[in-house]
Amino acid sequence: MSKVALDRLLEKFGDAVIESHANHGDETAIVKAERLHEVMAFLRDDPVTSMELLSDVTAVDLLGIKEPRFEVVYHLYSISKNQRLRIKAPVSEEDPKISTVTDLFKVAVWEEREVYDLYGIRFEGHPDLRRILLYPEFEGHPLRKDYEIEHRQPRIPAREGRHHL
Repeated sequence: MSKVALDRLLEKFGDAVIESHANHGDETAIVKAERLHEVMAFLRDDPVTSMELLSDVTAVDLLGIKEPRFEVVYHLYSISKNQRLRIKAPVSEEDPKISTVTDLFKVAVWEEREVYDLYGIRFEGHPDLRRILLYPEFEGHPLRKDYEIEHRQPRIPAREGRHHL
């Protein structure tokens, strides 16, 4: 598979790319978090890349491995070009936030909420950033490597209309 999308990204946003690789069809670019939104808009709108599908947003906790602690990971796909590209953006532990891409990809509304819920990374400009999998009173973010597995969560009162086992 050719690495047209990665080459095009490097050509247009070389100053925003921290690192990249293309091993065995796994094309990845790590971009500066403050440039993420414009990079994602370019990859979607450029006729050479046409990354019209955001198939996933997730995060990685690199606690004890690498700084900054988190990477937000975006999996892009061009249906028309049959190309994939992974974009990663580093996010600090001290201020875990990054710009939303919900204005570019509507599916990000749900995916960014999941990352927020499980990792505690905030997406600035998100239209409805709140927990999606866990209840609002849940304390912490369970996919962080320092989350205490034995942590006792607050009990919440039964709500009318809610089914309990």
